[in-house]
Amino acid sequence: MRERWYIPMMKSTESAGERRRAPSAFDQRLAARREELEGLYLGLYQDGGAAFEQFLEMLRGAWKARKRPLRDMDKRREADPDWYRRRDLLGMMLYVDAFAGTLNGVVEKLPYLRECGVNYLHLMPLLESPKGRGDGGYAVSSFRTVQPELGTMEDLEALADGCRRGGVKLCLDFVMNHTSEEHEWAKRARAGEKAYQDRYFFYESREIPDQFEETVPQVFPTTAPGNFTELPDGKIVMTTFYPYQWDLNYANPAVFQDMTENLLFLANRGVDVIRLDAIPYIWKQLGTACRNLPQVHALTRMLRIACEVVCPGALLLGEVVMEPVKVAPYFGTTQRPECHLLYNVTTMATTWHTLATGDTALLRRQTEAMCGLPKDFVFLNYLRCHDDIGWGLDYPWLCQHFGVDEVGHKRYLNDWFTGKWQGSRSRGELYNDDPRLGDARLCGTTASLCGVESAETENDPFWMERAISLDLTLHAWMLSQSGIPVIYSGDEVGQLNDYTYHDDPDRQADSRYLHRGRFQWDLAALRGDPETRQGKLFQGLRRLLSLRAKEPCFDACAEVRAEDSGNSHVLAISRRQDGRELLCLYNFAPEFETAWPHRMGGYTELMYGTRYEALDQVELYPYGFAWLLKDTEK
Repeated sequence: MRERWYIPMMKSTESAGERRRAPSAFDQRLAARREELEGLYLGLYQDGGAAFEQFLEMLRGAWKARKRPLRDMDKRREADPDWYRRRDLLGMMLYVDAFAGTLNGVVEKLPYLRECGVNYLHLMPLLESPKGRGDGGYAVSSFRTVQPELGTMEDLEALADGCRRGGVKLCLDFVMNHTSEEHEWAKRARAGEKAYQDRYFFYESREIPDQFEETVPQVFPTTAPGNFTELPDGKIVMTTFYPYQWDLNYANPAVFQDMTENLLFLANRGVDVIRLDAIPYIWKQLGTACRNLPQVHALTRMLRIACEVVCPGALLLGEVVMEPVKVAPYFGTTQRPECHLLYNVTTMATTWHTLATGDTALLRRQTEAMCGLPKDFVFLNYLRCHDDIGWGLDYPWLCQHFGVDEVGHKRYLNDWFTGKWQGSRSRGELYNDDPRLGDARLCGTTASLCGVESAETENDPFWMERAISLDLTLHAWMLSQSGIPVIYSGDEVGQLNDYTYHDDPDRQADSRYLHRGRFQWDLAALRGDPETRQGKLFQGLRRLLSLRAKEPCFDACAEVRAEDSGNSHVLAISRRQDGRELLCLYNFAPEFETAWPHRMGGYTELMYGTRYEALDQVELYPYGFAWLLKDTEK
């Protein structure tokens, strides 16, 4: 019998009447999935028969603790499994402290979010974590406690209730790979309790760690080199990301059970979308890269089944920041789905590459690859997020077709977006620069990378108009991709880089705080003034969102194709649905460019209302775009 978890089981809210009914919704859902769940579980934990029964009891306890409004929501979403695949969702990701100070402050700001059109709210990490860590809250010391300065778990549940009543879906990070060294499990492991050392990777010598190091890449080779940390008592623990983040050992069934129960606890607080942080890393095996192993997919599938049984209204969002061939498998298959949602990280990185080069060939290729995926795969599309931009591009293809050298090209991109390249107006900073490998990543807000910051600093009204046009064009491109668009808080009003982190000793070593600055409410107050950059960006984005919500061609089931625009600077995308056709053109050059769609029939440009009797050629403004809707037959 394994040692029980130190946090007590959740109290049942099941009534006497419910206990008399049989079978319950839980029993029906479990019966349909038990055989597969048991096969997966025993495939990982061969001697885990007793542990599996205990796992099922944990699931039952979590279902009993799920309150009635959430169970009602589960039923509605089970009856409408495509509820999250429609074109009416717009996400925003934000840090609670930077946006509103506290969770209760976010409640007060819900009207602003509604004004933005947001109905999917991603709160960045807010669970308890030690002070003085520059990881943005990813070193969790308690999965059931909110960071005190942000509020309480009751405040989080109250916010979730308010979001649900207002039609807003709430997303929260769940750190899968590790805990903080200050977590109770880690403290007990450090004190010598074998049962808790077995929840991590503890070693007495460097022998096995050195064998791991032979095949496991380093995530942060400059700021956190190596994959192991030696403790003061001489013991060695695996720390893939940072020394204060101890990797969990999912080969121990106690870890999987207790982490699953933590996930369900958050779902039972009303969280709609659970973001599985660093999911590809969670299974470790000697002689491998410890990335994307088959056991990871077995664990992810079991998490999906656990949610389908306990809280089918909740979604799993996989954070898989890797090349496309390794991303799509985390959707699973039609018969055995894993994550409901994944990030479209490669398209994001390729978009910024396209801006710096002015050539759309790689972005067209990436778009064609995305269009070839099943339509029930739902991606989250974004331009910027809390993290850096890593240049995970298709370098073999770039080398073959353009003779591009990977290291040299990354250096060019970083020089461009930090403003070092002649003619660049971008303003960003490098993250985790490794001169040996030329593998630095990039930080900065959308507006600063688009040139808004330099235009404002240099008091250049001409370039300001170009930069605003570019900002809106990139957002239009994001909105025309299939999936759920997500904007980063502040981008709706063109928030600029925040350089004050350089003076904060707790943050100055992490340049990602460049784009994690406090939301500037005084500037957001200008969003209604069309003469200001805040007003131009805010109202332009609202116009785009309104058009997207009304036009059936933006449906997830639409036929989407990347087309030849006749101009290497212009990306052309067509979307067709129910006899309607929308042609989207995006100019990635700072000059006027002409696209050659060669289409007959009348078209109307949706954003500005321009009429075309035929689309033989379309002139696009510098960094401009056009959404062209074909006339429907009478």
